[in-house]
Amino acid sequence: MNQPPEPQYPQYPQGPQYPQGPQYPQSPPPPPAYPQQPQAPAYPQPAYPQSQQPVHPQYPQPQQPAYPQHQAAPTAPLPAPAAPLDDLEYQNPPGTRVHRKAYQRSADATAFGQLVLHVPGFLMSLMVVLLLAAILEAVSGLPYWVSTLLWIASGALVFHRPSESFFARHLLRLQRPLAHELAALAPVWREVTDRAGVDGERYELWIEDTDHLNAYAAAGHIVGVTRYALEKLPRSQLAAVLAHELGHHTGGHAWSGLLGWWYALPGRIAWQFVRAVTFFVIRFTSFFSYVAAGLMIIFVGLFTILTITATYGLPLLLLVMPYLMAAVGRRAELRADAHAAALGFAPMLAQMLHGVMVQEEQEKQAVLARTGKPFTEPGTLSRLLSTHPDHRTRLHHLQPYLQPTR
Repeated sequence: MNQPPEPQYPQYPQGPQYPQGPQYPQSPPPPPAYPQQPQAPAYPQPAYPQSQQPVHPQYPQPQQPAYPQHQAAPTAPLPAPAAPLDDLEYQNPPGTRVHRKAYQRSADATAFGQLVLHVPGFLMSLMVVLLLAAILEAVSGLPYWVSTLLWIASGALVFHRPSESFFARHLLRLQRPLAHELAALAPVWREVTDRAGVDGERYELWIEDTDHLNAYAAAGHIVGVTRYALEKLPRSQLAAVLAHELGHHTGGHAWSGLLGWWYALPGRIAWQFVRAVTFFVIRFTSFFSYVAAGLMIIFVGLFTILTITATYGLPLLLLVMPYLMAAVGRRAELRADAHAAALGFAPMLAQMLHGVMVQEEQEKQAVLARTGKPFTEPGTLSRLLSTHPDHRTRLHHLQPYLQPTR
């Protein structure tokens, strides 16, 4: 089907063309060029003479006069601590003729008792030394008896002066007294030894730098006191303390105790080593199997029984030995007190013990005030292992010397 053609619409005529306006310049025209005026010629500048700076003469600088320097006022020295009361009755002033005993050393019953009680420890140490000597012989070829005899002969070092000094300085932590300390200590020591009829120059005085009351009688010639005893105690009480320590030396307690300690040292070290290894092995095996740990305990028990049987029960004596040694030590302390009392120092020694009791009571009260808990007294086993008797026991044994003579 044919579609009809679109209708033709009429076309309107376009508007007329109007003329465009004139073009205006974008910027004003430049001004006309005017003639430039000529510049003045450059005239040379006249050279004027420059004035020179006057040279002034150099004068030497005046030196400051050396004024004397004012020295600072010397600081006043600190006041020395008050010297303890010198209430000692010197019965033998310097220059007095003193009778010396022919035998200034002895060994009382307690000294022999210490040596006897150290025999089991000596035998155990001898077994250890023989075992080590046999191992040394297998390694180096040195005969075992040479090492054993050297160890036995080493006991003489107890009376060797350089060895004593080493022992006092490094084991007991003692120091040589200073000049002023020796000046205060020497007269008191001379009075004590003169009363005892003993040559005091054979002994060496030492100081322990602590603020506690204590004294030492060690090896063959060592007598030590603490700085507290030297600076705080009256001279009479200091003399009583020194007389007590001299009693340990004249009774043989000092050298016998040190000799027994030295010969028992190898056995004690071996025992500690075996115990440490045993505990380590048991704890180590318990991490893997309780059965293995139980078997190890059984093995150690059987080995201990065999050792006790082979040595005729000697190790069992080592279990009770500390209690016996402590009992002998307490007896030695009472004998040393008796020695000091026989020299006339019983009242001073009793005063010193009373002072120590008062100080200990104050310390107990301080502990109670600080912690709110009373001080725990030592138990029975602790008292049995103590090498010193209690103060009341010592005062009780001093009573015969404190009663007036009729």
